[in-house]
Amino acid sequence: MRTKTLQTLWNEWLKASDSLLLTLHEQTVAVTLRDVERVERIRPELEMQLSAVRAIDAQAIDEAKRLAEEVGAPAPSLRGLISVLEKDEAAVIQATANKVLVGAQRIQDVMNKNRKLIESEMTYINGTLTLIARAANEGTGPYRGRPSGS
Repeated sequence: MRTKTLQTLWNEWLKASDSLLLTLHEQTVAVTLRDVERVERIRPELEMQLSAVRAIDAQAIDEAKRLAEEVGAPAPSLRGLISVLEKDEAAVIQATANKVLVGAQRIQDVMNKNRKLIESEMTYINGTLTLIARAANEGTGPYRGRPSGS
């Protein structure tokens, strides 16, 4: 089977993406609970996992291009590669590629959700700080400052 290296890389990618998804879901929980320490504790692990997934992805792309050239594919793409492979091997590669695409979409969806949650929290904090600053500057209400010398 000529595509063994590519399949191995994609399987590594799938394992790494599962781990990344778990960490992303942990980040979702931390942001939802407004647990800043937990969010900060997760960040380095998240960045490391993202780097690992990107590195595996780059290797898989290079391997797919190399393989496409080696087998004489009409185009250096997955579609071109599949068109020249034997039927069984092409089916396995296509199925694995579909799993990778679904995994990538799931990661992107959770990352977008987390980004929106974080943006929402920042808007909430900004609004709260604005209200506090406004109340402190008004000079009326139960928390107004007392004139000095009273």
